[in-house]
Amino acid sequence: MDAHAHSMPELFAQLGLDHDEASIQAFIQGNAPLPAHVKLPDAAFWSPAQSSFLRDAWKQDADWAELIDQLDVCLRE
Repeated sequence: MDAHAHSMPELFAQLGLDHDEASIQAFIQGNAPLPAHVKLPDAAFWSPAQSSFLRDAWKQDADWAELIDQLDVCLRE
């Protein structure tokens, strides 16, 4: 497995979103708080492709998984 540590801007770029710091903060502020009963990949603001990427990365415990967990925490605060 590739041990590359991804950054939040790389995750946002992978998701096809604007990935500068201001855009990331705006996305988080605009979509938080995510209700406790909604799993991150099931949130209504993702496209089907984005949701699939998040679900697959988590399920496979891919090198993106830790960063996805961080995004999940940010969206619940």
